[in-house]
Amino acid sequence: MKIYLASRSPRRRELLDQIGVEHELIDIDIDESWDSKETPENYVQRIALEKARAGNAFSDEDFPVLAADTAVILDGEILGKAETKEDAIAMLKKLSNKTHTVLSAVSLIHKKEKTLLSISKVTFKKLTKTEIADYVETNEPIGKAGGYAIQGKAAVFIKQLEGSYSGVMGLPLFETKSLLSP
Repeated sequence: MKIYLASRSPRRRELLDQIGVEHELIDIDIDESWDSKETPENYVQRIALEKARAGNAFSDEDFPVLAADTAVILDGEILGKAETKEDAIAMLKKLSNKTHTVLSAVSLIHKKEKTLLSISKVTFKKLTKTEIADYVETNEPIGKAGGYAIQGKAAVFIKQLEGSYSGVMGLPLFETKSLLSP
């Protein structure tokens, strides 16, 4: 089955390749603002669906459009993506020695709209200032939800994971395959 992927994320492309889903990219741009009144669960589902709708506007209706959104939540607050090294340092300090939630929503539009949500719990070890500084110097945290990439160098910070590894990466494969199955 061929699909359109409404995403700029190379990780989502890799994950679709991993499960053998042929895809073509659609570059979309939407407002991903969170007003803090919306629950994090509703937010990620709304953003995933809005991305899919934006992609659907450019697609051939014979092929499904898939989109996803991932957010790192700590104490009810969405941490967002680290845009600068300072953002990443602040986020990693908050995540150190704590358990946070990673929400990944995936939406599919093909004649009708469907969205599924993956919820994972990630526990970080206690991070030293040096570990944080060394990690941030790699630039890996920039552009990543919560300021880290579980599939990268930050893997050594993960003390425990309950849920979906691929969901924490940005595309929960169980939910994705469920949406793509007839």
